Amino acid sequence: MKAAFVVDECKVEIKNIEIPQIKDNEVLIKVKTVGICGSDLHLFQGTHAFRKPPVILGHEVAGDVVEIGKDVTKFKVGDRVTVEPHLGCGECEHCKNDLVNICLNKKAPGTADWIGTFAEYFNAPESVVYKIEGDVSYDLGTLIEPLAVGVHAIDRISVPEKDTIAILGSGTIGLLTLVAAREAGYKNIICTDTQAFNLDMAKKQGAKLVLNPLEDDVETEIKAFTNGKGVDVAIVCAGAPNIIDQASAIVKRRGEVGIVAMITEQIPVDTYQFVFNEINLFGAMTYETKDFLKAADMINKGLDLSDFITQKLPLEKAEEGLNILNDKTENVVKVLVEI
Repeated sequence: MKAAFVVDECKVEIKNIEIPQIKDNEVLIKVKTVGICGSDLHLFQGTHAFRKPPVILGHEVAGDVVEIGKDVTKFKVGDRVTVEPHLGCGECEHCKNDLVNICLNKKAPGTADWIGTFAEYFNAPESVVYKIEGDVSYDLGTLIEPLAVGVHAIDRISVPEKDTIAILGSGTIGLLTLVAAREAGYKNIICTDTQAFNLDMAKKQGAKLVLNPLEDDVETEIKAFTNGKGVDVAIVCAGAPNIIDQASAIVKRRGEVGIVAMITEQIPVDTYQFVFNEINLFGAMTYETKDFLKAADMINKGLDLSDFITQKLPLEKAEEGLNILNDKTENVVKVLVEI
């Protein structure tokens, strides 16, 4: 079968490899669509924390079950499915508390123990496979995984008020966090980004205020919008050097700042605001299974995210898709690869 490998920094090659042999508890999926994620971009750029070339891209996937192991009971050949792409060790305290996302020994696609999804076939244990309803497209099925990231970020918030939330960075994850906040009942959503297209998309999805930090005084505008109080929560979905300080400056006293963005370089942080205003700071690492289940349910029940799919390319053009995302040569939210 064909698979797309990152073989060096900013270089992708299509190689022929063997179709995975499934275990008794696994299904084999004929891949239809895969999504290019920010972590794939980190791999492409050579900055990913643990995935290093040569490795198969991808972890967002939708396709058809074409083979099942002898112990599989929940699925049959022909089922349309997606995958929650991480497997915990099952033994640590985090796994025992259903926190596979922070298991230190978890497996993920595109590592030594599990191939990536940019391939014609992909194997996965039954326990992490989810059905896509018949009237839901493969495209939208692929978006269940990144939507789960936004759902998890919103679920991590402990401030009870849902009056105002700011999302700093309106790329794919920022926009999906907007959707999750909207569906969770936040009344006023504020989004920032340096790309006009992303801000237009945020407005279309329900943002009440959009700001470009290169043109607008974000702190002043948000304080004015909230009558000087500040937002209940700020969710950081981008990695600008001043973004944590910006978040703490716009949050109310005893509000919260959540970090979703994988910021891999050290950036300066002024801790004074956190102490003076008793602001809580939390991280949101991918998602828990309950978040993935909720995201799957939202899309299976008709949540339409098709506007977010801005490019679709064949497997042979995976490198082009990564360059589009990397260089922002086109208006882009989510690039899908069709296999």
